[in-house]
Amino acid sequence: MTDSVMKWYVVRAIGGQENKVKSYIETEISRLGLSDFVSQVLVPKEKVIQIRDGKKVHKEKVYFPGYIMVEANLAGEVPHVIKSITGVIGFLGEKKGGEPVPMRRSEVNRMLGKVDELAIQDENIAIPFTPGETVKVIDGPFNGFDGTIEKVNEEKRKLEVMVKIFGRKTPLELSYMQVEKI
Repeated sequence: MTDSVMKWYVVRAIGGQENKVKSYIETEISRLGLSDFVSQVLVPKEKVIQIRDGKKVHKEKVYFPGYIMVEANLAGEVPHVIKSITGVIGFLGEKKGGEPVPMRRSEVNRMLGKVDELAIQDENIAIPFTPGETVKVIDGPFNGFDGTIEKVNEEKRKLEVMVKIFGRKTPLELSYMQVEKI
């Protein structure tokens, strides 16, 4: 069998269960001996850092929630086997219940490039703060003071917080780790 017959398809799955559905697909395909027809099952992910309780937490986030990419030759029973797996809603196609439509080469390259890029890429930090929000300073000389966020500087990972000291508003530049939400 040649690789030209293998095409990438998008399978819709129940949101939040992409990894579980991926393992179900792989298990069912190998159990039925259809590994020649399905070469890859992929759930694109990105690495994200979130700040929770003043600590950095590394997480992997699904890049396309509710979608799984499958490289397959949809011959014979293969589409029906995949559709019948728990958690699979169906294939992405032009019309509901119609034939599955393969992804364009440009989309596949972008998706695979994106997956590789996300694995290598410096982790994005999810910024849990927004301007106008009230925060409490938990570190540094102004520990214990409450303030309002004026600006969020994503590059420096700093916040400009306006704190009232002795009745006067004073701007402070603090890192994300030096403040917590009230």
